[in-house]
Amino acid sequence: MAEFVFRKGTELITYTNWEDVPTDLDFDHVIKFIPDIPSAPHTEEEHEELEQWHDRFKTLMEKERARSREKK
Repeated sequence: MAEFVFRKGTELITYTNWEDVPTDLDFDHVIKFIPDIPSAPHTEEEHEELEQWHDRFKTLMEKERARSREKK
């Protein structure tokens, strides 16, 4: 099961479905980023989906770093 956990102040915000994570989510830190990874062997469709996870995580980390700089 997927798990995406974010911290805003002292509150933890948890999602178990990537599509439920708002694109404008206001958070301080990414606590967990555990996508659903299908068992191998993977279809071409699954490979395309798997390739997106790195970019999604990278985008979240960029937002986290930007917010961290704003607070200084």
